[in-house]
Amino acid sequence: VFGLQRGFKKAGANSILMSLWKVDDEATCLLMTDFYREWIGKGKNKYDAFNSAKNTVRSHKEKGWDAPKYWAAFILLD
Repeated sequence: VFGLQRGFKKAGANSILMSLWKVDDEATCLLMTDFYREWIGKGKNKYDAFNSAKNTVRSHKEKGWDAPKYWAAFILLD
């Protein structure tokens, strides 16, 4: 993780939203879509948008997405 992070930072990335382990595609799609909707669409700061997106995924209890394996893998590095 540190090598990958360092590579993106050296390439000029200001922030990195990444997962620490293999993640579910459908839950990830929801998380990323909601993150960008909140951050860019609604003008929230990155951290609030990220927390909101994780909460959105966790709210889908009927799919079992309240389990940490669906949302806890993601970290926002700034």
